[in-house]
Amino acid sequence: MNQPSFSLRTPADDDLPRKICDNCGFVAYENPKIVVGSVVRHEGRILLCRRAIEPRRGFWTIPAGYLELNETPEEGARREAREEATAMLDIERLLAVYSVPRISQVQLIYRARLAVPDFSAGPESLAVELFEWNDIPWDDLAFPTVHWALAHDREAETGAATVPFGNPAGASGDAMPDGRFLKPGEF
Repeated sequence: MNQPSFSLRTPADDDLPRKICDNCGFVAYENPKIVVGSVVRHEGRILLCRRAIEPRRGFWTIPAGYLELNETPEEGARREAREEATAMLDIERLLAVYSVPRISQVQLIYRARLAVPDFSAGPESLAVELFEWNDIPWDDLAFPTVHWALAHDREAETGAATVPFGNPAGASGDAMPDGRFLKPGEF
């Protein structure tokens, strides 16, 4: 039996180069990764995790990570909160859908509440804390989408539209709100 051998070619019915098996013609599509997470509230405060892993180790984030095969986005968001903050969540609703094309991610971010007021750092977190809005370590947030999610959650909390939010106008997730661009490897 022949071992698979792939080369980069553009299929006849496509306009993008794809990895195509030289033996059988199978097209190996590479699609964006789906990230799921939650802005978690408890008694008016927001749960944040200090990352214990790269990229952006030591920076704060909402509990989030890659959706696994055979799970719903809501299940994935609950699992990520358990893994990163040992927290049990009640998912309320979809807050936002963000696109980060430079790293081929689509992020589904939910609004959630702690089902039980118990949490601690999981293996991917150095620390987990509840923050009042004015005490959020804004300069130490890991990613632009964390800034967006917190701002959109605040808008939702104050009665803004209940439809999911999206990227801020002109933003593609490659720069922090202060204009600093993320370096390769920082996502």
